[in-house]
Amino acid sequence: MTASTDSVIECQSLWKIFGDQAKEAMEAICEDNLDKDEVRERFGCVIGVKDVSFSVAEGEIFCIMGLSGSGKSTLIRHVNRLIEPTAGKVLIEGIDINGLNAAALRELRASRIGMVFQNMALMPHRTVRDNVAFALEVRGADRAGRRAVADRAINDVELGGWEDRYPDELSGGMQQRVGLARAIAADPHILLMDEPFSALDPLIRRQLQTQFMRLAAELRKTTLFITHDLDEAIRIGDRIAVMKDGVLIQTGTPEQIVTEPADDYVAEFVSGISKLHLVTAARIMEPLAKWEAKNGPYRADGALSAAPDATLDRLAELSIETDEPLAIKADGRVLGIVTKKALIRGIQGRSVEEAEV
Repeated sequence: MTASTDSVIECQSLWKIFGDQAKEAMEAICEDNLDKDEVRERFGCVIGVKDVSFSVAEGEIFCIMGLSGSGKSTLIRHVNRLIEPTAGKVLIEGIDINGLNAAALRELRASRIGMVFQNMALMPHRTVRDNVAFALEVRGADRAGRRAVADRAINDVELGGWEDRYPDELSGGMQQRVGLARAIAADPHILLMDEPFSALDPLIRRQLQTQFMRLAAELRKTTLFITHDLDEAIRIGDRIAVMKDGVLIQTGTPEQIVTEPADDYVAEFVSGISKLHLVTAARIMEPLAKWEAKNGPYRADGALSAAPDATLDRLAELSIETDEPLAIKADGRVLGIVTKKALIRGIQGRSVEEAEV
């Protein structure tokens, strides 16, 4: 497996097994297909990450989600080599970071990777500005330059006016904003975020999610985002990977994860998620030729229409206004038809074929 040319982050067959007999345990897993309990009993080892491969494209927000103990935080710590793998590779912009010496690794972390974790570890004796500017100070930037950059980052996270305050004067949500500002002030190519908003109240959490999505889009930051909250992953992720017992069970878009769960574990995870803002017309429409074969030529005059990426919520709004099927159009051409029955089945989470029953 080679690095994709457009991948900013790439993990190749990554393994992490904790314990003195990690190598022996990994060989036994591969040869005898041992599960985590058998590995612990035979070798006294714990499986952290098991043969994980994925890549993250430039500007993508890639969410890894799973319950406590699934291995998601262990995995993200391999991406900046806070943890050494038992086997496999991590490539950052094509560079195998496991081959870097200490100085090169420090340089990569300082220049290309920003980290935002649940515990911000802000320095209590430094002001907000000085906390945000810390990475620039370490790089040797002059005082005026790092002050200007820090102030821009502080304004980006809507903390203007708080530059000279200290961390203990801030709320939890404000401290998280400082942590985000500190990460973006260094202008890294990559953001690693490990449950950064999980300890916050729901309203503050949603506000910070919105702010993060705006900044990530504006600054084109490639982001690896760890969360145990499916709603959060669906809201912010371009793609989602579901993790269990150190294994990536399924990777896909939010729509794919919700509508096409790979197994019972993923299906249970997504069972309570509303599909109204996830499923699109393209997924539930009947192709025009197939519809016409059963119903005759489609007459689009006066029919309401929507784009293929229109959500179920939007289709429901349109359907209220008409008794006729909706036309799904792209570039002025009708691609397919959505009937009321298909729409209702889509809201129920059922397929086009089931809508015909």
